Amino acid sequence: MAQQPPAMAVTFKVNGKAQALMLDTRTTLLDALRDHIGLMGTKKGCDHGQCGACTVLVNGTRINSCLSLAVMHEGDAVTTIEGLGTPEQLHPMQAAFVKHDGFQCGYCTPGQICSAVAVLEEIRAGIPSHVQGDVGTAPEMSLPEMRERMSGNICRCGAYSNIAEAMAEVAGVRIAETHGAQSDAGAEA
Repeated sequence: MAQQPPAMAVTFKVNGKAQALMLDTRTTLLDALRDHIGLMGTKKGCDHGQCGACTVLVNGTRINSCLSLAVMHEGDAVTTIEGLGTPEQLHPMQAAFVKHDGFQCGYCTPGQICSAVAVLEEIRAGIPSHVQGDVGTAPEMSLPEMRERMSGNICRCGAYSNIAEAMAEVAGVRIAETHGAQSDAGAEA
């Protein structure tokens, strides 16, 4: 007789709603969201943490839900694409993605949007990145900074420039100024 895999109770809030599940301890957060709660917006792309399609926010921080076990999130607040906005009341990032055509096939879009929302918060919070010359200074809200931070989210259709435009609009960054600053910096080098 085959032994049953170990199960464990986990309780967390998903998009503001309490969820109590009994899960195999090997269940990823991604599979809990999709298979046990029925939230299909979060996508399973590579299932190895390489594409970002499964990005969700946990306590405001973005994570690849395919790499995190659901039982690790006891008491956490999880936000998926369904929790950011509604069709009637889009989140500003969702609206900007629509306006700037920041998607083509749309498969990566939920992860892209969740990551984009978190990226702007990371920059505002002063969390350093690889783009900064001096990690001891606050990062700038700039196109290069946003692009670097989004590098873990892959779009096979290549909508990167449109995604950057959507993010820049929400962040209040003018793309023309950013491109001009890059050109000036390149001329000095």
